[in-house]
Amino acid sequence: MNGPELRQDPTTKDWVVIAAGRAKRPHAFAESKPASSALTYDPSCPFCVGNEALTPPEVYRDNDTSGAWRVRVVPNKFAALTPDAKTERTEGFFRRAPGVGYHEVVIETPDHAGDLADLSVEHVARVLRAYRERQRALSLDPRVRFVIIFRNHGERAGTSLAHPHSQIVATPIVPAYMRRRHEIAERHFDDTGRCLYRDVQEAERADGSRLVEDTDGFMVFVPFASHVPFETWIVPHTLRPSFVLVTDEELDNLARVLRNSLRRLRACLGDVDYNYIVHSSPRKDEDEDYYLWHVQIVPRLTRPAGFEIGSHMSINTVEPEAAAEQLRAVRGEELS
Repeated sequence: MNGPELRQDPTTKDWVVIAAGRAKRPHAFAESKPASSALTYDPSCPFCVGNEALTPPEVYRDNDTSGAWRVRVVPNKFAALTPDAKTERTEGFFRRAPGVGYHEVVIETPDHAGDLADLSVEHVARVLRAYRERQRALSLDPRVRFVIIFRNHGERAGTSLAHPHSQIVATPIVPAYMRRRHEIAERHFDDTGRCLYRDVQEAERADGSRLVEDTDGFMVFVPFASHVPFETWIVPHTLRPSFVLVTDEELDNLARVLRNSLRRLRACLGDVDYNYIVHSSPRKDEDEDYYLWHVQIVPRLTRPAGFEIGSHMSINTVEPEAAAEQLRAVRGEELS
């Protein structure tokens, strides 16, 4: 690419500015950080073994054969939403509604110094099963219209506690952003009879320049209109609209692919801050041929400034093709 370029994200119709000339070379994004604590136990950490009484009562627990917990899910002590709120809305020009919903924390490992990228594939699969089971359980509440699963890694990504954890939030409304994505996918299905996300997969495979990994179960690629440098998608080959429908076998495969993807990012960028999100159908009915659940990994290498905030357009300073090339090059010991 010789100069700046505008690219349209086919799944949102948002435009992205790809301006590689504004950035340093991609490998120079790697930053040195202070070494993290080697403590496997922190007596002041509410998520460490022995401190279970410091959290609200758990709603999910996965034990090993000895009875020791490997993954716990607890309500967030400082929840953004609460199931105890009333559901009545106040109508009028200024609408308001009680903050009813759920906000839960997935404590991924007993090891305070652990990291998801360093866990065994079997343990990552345990974390993913916790996601699925909690989304299933929360979706049974008739007040819940939307469930989002996400992980914040690092201060730029919003982490407040060092102990490895993810979060799950269930809301009584479907955010406008998700409604728009579904409307675009549904319109594409009406026009073509095909799933938009399956077409994105096929187009990325045919192009090949942004493809990172293509396994029996999942495809990993840097999207054509990536909103941030090194944004990565993990998309399943099996057409399922909702994450709650994923099988144990698929979760085992996803565990390896997700861990590999996080290790690739670390190999290219160092201990980069990132968020990942499990995008899933917000609807209660699962008969949707036009939507496909997937995982989006968003490294936090840049910060939005005036143009991005004012225009709602992203500026990506690394060509997606260059990012994919670096991620593909990570092999061998760095992934094992």
